[in-house]
Amino acid sequence: MRRAVNDLLGAYDKLIMDPVHGGIPLYRHEIQVIDHPLFQRLRNICQNDILSLVFPGATHSRFLHSIGVMHVGTRMFRAMIDAYLRERQLSEQTDLSLSQLDAIDYLAKTIRLGCLLHDSGHSSFSHQFTQARKIRDLMSRPERFRDLWEGVDYSAYHASEPEELEHEHYSVRVAHDVLSSVDLESAGLAAIDVIGIMETTDVTPSETFCRHAQTFWEFIAGDDAIAGTIPPRDVPQLVMGLLSSIVSGEIDADRADYMLRDGFHSSVTIGGFNLDHLLSNLRFGWDVSEPWMGLAITQKGLGALEDFVYSRHQMYRKVYAHKTALGFDWLLREAINEVLEDPESFDWVDTCLSNMKWFAELTDNFFWEAFRKVARREPRSYSFCIVNRVKLDHIDTRENLGKTEILNHSRWLASELGINPDNVVTCSMKARFSNIQDNFNGIKVLVKNPITRERSLRKITEVSAFFSKFGDGTITHFYRRPEVAEKAPSDLTE
Repeated sequence: MRRAVNDLLGAYDKLIMDPVHGGIPLYRHEIQVIDHPLFQRLRNICQNDILSLVFPGATHSRFLHSIGVMHVGTRMFRAMIDAYLRERQLSEQTDLSLSQLDAIDYLAKTIRLGCLLHDSGHSSFSHQFTQARKIRDLMSRPERFRDLWEGVDYSAYHASEPEELEHEHYSVRVAHDVLSSVDLESAGLAAIDVIGIMETTDVTPSETFCRHAQTFWEFIAGDDAIAGTIPPRDVPQLVMGLLSSIVSGEIDADRADYMLRDGFHSSVTIGGFNLDHLLSNLRFGWDVSEPWMGLAITQKGLGALEDFVYSRHQMYRKVYAHKTALGFDWLLREAINEVLEDPESFDWVDTCLSNMKWFAELTDNFFWEAFRKVARREPRSYSFCIVNRVKLDHIDTRENLGKTEILNHSRWLASELGINPDNVVTCSMKARFSNIQDNFNGIKVLVKNPITRERSLRKITEVSAFFSKFGDGTITHFYRRPEVAEKAPSDLTE
């Protein structure tokens, strides 16, 4: 019967070759999504802003990352289905009904599209774009959300208007337009279900999803589902939560792909982990008392999960928080602010952020051309530094300093070096790992009783002390501003 499931989920219309995962199969409706201009724009958005100025191979795009996330998400779901069938059939020798096969197929295809579109709202230079001061101000403008959804009813996705837009809100907006233009009916899918497993949304799933969710719940939970302790009306949200955790959670397809992909293209080994080993130990977990449905991992798979977390921790410290990389990120944000000082550029970016008709124009290419224009006009500019790779001169690195301590250390460095304090630049990255313990407690461990052979679910930190070792760590690099962009004493009245 597992072969029947594989046959059902394995039919595809096209194969795309990926340097990290190899051949990735695509369905017809997924090809239509990928060919949409709003998705094609991701070809021109770098996955890691300008990390390639430090790691030259890191020029990979959001486009291929998104396809890779879809592939990993599919593997996660299929690995759990396969493990469940394997373990269940050893004792029961049961076959799947057509309704169960249909439910598995529907949920798998919903996961694939959710993964494919999860990052579709990223703008130029990915995360650094929204961290630039003037971009932040633009995205916080009152009425921005309403302008973005003008003429479209967003209430099916958002219960209220967000005060400040993030790239996840744009991903939902892009997904709405893209899925509205795709023949989902032929694939038997509903756009509301796909968007419902993406971040920031709160949806009422389709009747089709509710039907398949109930079938899936009864199939997975077995006797617990038959006992009827969870009202049928609550089941769809439980299943939707499971699917959401595959798209965006602590062990999710997004993190798994970007760690492998960033490590591969940066030519470093610290982002590597054994994906096959991790997937082979993932299971469906449920608890009718909470109620809860989500990811579980076998006790023997804890080593693979620990490796996954440690690799992520090391990537943040050694690659994303690399002293030269963070310095260029700071220069990039300042260069974006410079570009927006031009009224024409400001108005154009403002328009792109409010209108899906023009959002596809907002790519890295637009800003690279703008940087060159500013650099030609003003050699003493941050844009000049970006275009000509003039990096910040690294002075010192400290960890876990507070704001006052950073300011005091910055002033001390300026005094020791005999330079203007305003020419000492600080860049900090917070490695957010203090919530690992709490968040990973949402992922249960399947523990087998050596006597009765029965399995029970336990919190992950009750079984492994590894996850209690992590805490938030702030890495702060101190730099001297490049001479071409240094502030003279007369500039200090700005």
